[in-house]
Amino acid sequence: MQKKSPLFRNRSLAAITIALASVTFAGCTTTMPDRDASASSSRNEINAGADATLSKLYQTAPASRDLVARAKGVLIFPAVLQAGFVVGAEYGKGVLRVGNRTEGYYSTTAGSIGFQAGAQSKAIVVLFMTQDSLDKFRHSEGYTVGADATVALANIGANGNIDSNTVQQPIIGFVTTNGGLIAGVSLQGAKISKISL
Repeated sequence: MQKKSPLFRNRSLAAITIALASVTFAGCTTTMPDRDASASSSRNEINAGADATLSKLYQTAPASRDLVARAKGVLIFPAVLQAGFVVGAEYGKGVLRVGNRTEGYYSTTAGSIGFQAGAQSKAIVVLFMTQDSLDKFRHSEGYTVGADATVALANIGANGNIDSNTVQQPIIGFVTTNGGLIAGVSLQGAKISKISL
C-alpha cells in the first residue's frame, strides 16, 4: 500500500473544497437573485395593489374605514381575475395584514357554472372582526369560504352606511370592481391558501 504525502493530501483536499465552493456559489449567484427579485417584485405588486384597493374602498364606502381599523386582521386580494364561458374559474393573490403589518401572502381560487363570457377582475377585502375568526383562518391548512366559515358580504345603504347586521358579523367581506362595490355576489366555495413569496 502506497502512502500519499501530507502535501499531496492537503492539495487534493484544497482543490476539492475550492471546486465545491465554486459550484455552490455559482449556483447561488445565477439562480437565487432572479428568484428573490421575482418574489420581491410580486410582494411589492401585491402590497401596492392592496393599498390602492383599501383607498378605493374608503372612497366608495367611507364607513368601511372604521371597520378596517377595528378588524383583527385584513385579507386583501387586489386583483382576482375571473374568466370563462360556461364553466368559469377565478384566481388572485393577496396579503394578510394584522395590526398594519404584513403577516403572509395568500391565493384564492374558485370555480363557477353558468353563463359568463369573457374575463373580468375584481378586488376582495375580508375583515376578521374577532380574534377567534382570525386565529381559525391563520391555523387552517386550506380555508374554504362556506365550509370553514361564512363571510358576510357588506350591504351598503343609500346613505353610504353599512348595514348594522353586517357590522356584527365575525367575518365581513367587500367585493369591488372598477364600477364600485358589487352587491349580491357570493364568496361561497372560494378556497384560500397560504403561498410562499
